[in-house]
Amino acid sequence: MALQIGIVGLPNVGKSTLFRALTKKQVDCANFPFCTIDPNVGVVSVPDERLEKLAKRSNSGKIIPAAVEFVDIAGLVRGASKGEGLGNKFLQNIREVDAIIHVVRVFADPNVIHVENRVDPKSDIATIDIELALADLAVVDKAITRVNSLLKSGTSREAELESKMLARIKEALGKGVPARSLEYNEDELALLKLLQLLTAKPVLFVANVDEAEASKTPDLGIKDPILPLCVKIEAELAELPKEEAKEYLTTMGLSMTGLDRLIAAGYELLNLISYFTSGEMETRAWTITRGFKAPKAAGVIHTDFERTFIRAEIIDWKDFVELGETGAKEAGKLRIEGKDYVMRDGDVAHFRVGA
Repeated sequence: MALQIGIVGLPNVGKSTLFRALTKKQVDCANFPFCTIDPNVGVVSVPDERLEKLAKRSNSGKIIPAAVEFVDIAGLVRGASKGEGLGNKFLQNIREVDAIIHVVRVFADPNVIHVENRVDPKSDIATIDIELALADLAVVDKAITRVNSLLKSGTSREAELESKMLARIKEALGKGVPARSLEYNEDELALLKLLQLLTAKPVLFVANVDEAEASKTPDLGIKDPILPLCVKIEAELAELPKEEAKEYLTTMGLSMTGLDRLIAAGYELLNLISYFTSGEMETRAWTITRGFKAPKAAGVIHTDFERTFIRAEIIDWKDFVELGETGAKEAGKLRIEGKDYVMRDGDVAHFRVGA
């Protein structure tokens, strides 16, 4: 599955610069609001050191990593839910992503204009949260009208369940509580997905900090995960050769680039893992949701594989690298798993399917 993450925030907080650093794709980073008119999309490889090791063991012809898609969505402003700035268009772009990176400006630089003429990250977060909540309230009110009509006609069994869920969400949003903070059962989750609520999406806050604060997590007064990142450093790293970038990170006291940390955080945010297929033709990473059983994981390769699944031959990636497929089998490290097997991160899988 392709992981799509939308990058949002107020204008001039570092969104487009972060996007350029992550994807090495040049975008307009002019020092004024709305320099990004349409969402910029960049597809980048998910860094995974296991792939090269597996490919070397299999003497693979090529390596195909998992991919993540970043969408740079132009800056929101106060009143976006009512169409201020380019609000309506941008809000729709956010609805289409799997998760949100909310970039918050923490750094101080008089040469970079702030849309509200002050650096106050907690206030900035509140501004965006209010606009997203107001946009969701409009969606929920519309859904309530639709569901009430169904309840009167008695034509939908799901209407009563949805009505109660919508009432809970509306109450929460009215109190400034995002939809993602509520608990849902399996049926409600299916209904929630159809609504595409902005505040229901998982959020990772990226605190754009000064160079000296790159390894410190600031207090933003929120419960959602926070990743401190100096976007300026990431922009510089993106222009350096690999070895020089590694040395630069060491001097800054960092072990991973911002991209690596963002991908890891994004996977954790969406509860994703990777399994592998490896042979002479290719070594490939496949992204699945944690908890997927073997047939569903096979279906990621080809939809028919889930239906025709027979069994899975599984080797832990470390055993595969050490022994190879044949050696792992001879050493008893290859396991035969059935339809109820829950895939693990790092599994090297060979699926047996029928016609």
